[in-house]
Amino acid sequence: MHLICFSYAGGTHSVYRDWAEHLDPGTQVVPVLLPGRALRRREKPYTVLRQLVSDLTEALLDHRLTRNYALFGHSMGALLAYEVACALREGGEPEPRHLFVSGSRAPQLYGDRSRHVLDDAGLRRLVQGLGGLGEDPEIGSVFLQGRLPVLRADLAVCDTYRWTPRLPLSCPMTAFSGTDDPIAPAYEVEAWRAYTTGSLLHRRLEGDHFFLHGPAIPLLLRAVRSELGSLREPAGAGRM
Repeated sequence: MHLICFSYAGGTHSVYRDWAEHLDPGTQVVPVLLPGRALRRREKPYTVLRQLVSDLTEALLDHRLTRNYALFGHSMGALLAYEVACALREGGEPEPRHLFVSGSRAPQLYGDRSRHVLDDAGLRRLVQGLGGLGEDPEIGSVFLQGRLPVLRADLAVCDTYRWTPRLPLSCPMTAFSGTDDPIAPAYEVEAWRAYTTGSLLHRRLEGDHFFLHGPAIPLLLRAVRSELGSLREPAGAGRM
């Protein structure tokens, strides 16, 4: 089983670097590294979701990762996971065995926003308000400075996104929400229920928008492990 993971705006694949240690041996964690960061820092980041999803879908097919797979995404990553699942289905490929959406409102609730045009100080205030600067905002702000261009590009992906009505998926879903998340409150995360004809389990975890980095992560990983374990399929191997 491949668990393909997408990070939040401004994040990298390293968010998921330790996940394999907490999941069953049969689960191959495939963290996706987008352009503009880490080893791909010289590549221009995407600013439009449609082209990003098209290229992600092509890459997953090229790496033969879509036979026995699940998708996980946090915040922007949840939107990417959903759109990739839809694109694969529309191309005649199987849906994911399970779709995990974390820290994200349902797609139809994404509206016209202009966060990507904020100046650097405005972006820092935005991230701090979401809890993204950590326990020491001064150190976090210095760390964030180098990521502002890719964060701005990622926010453009989200801010300009327009949901296209389509048939719901049929795969089971799990949605995670943070109890103190100001941009993806529980009732907006609950709206994901309309996006699948399968089951949806909504788990509320302690924390702000970045609960993925907080004390709730063991509970989240146990939930992911449980859901994937229930699928009872042998794993493949591969990396992207």
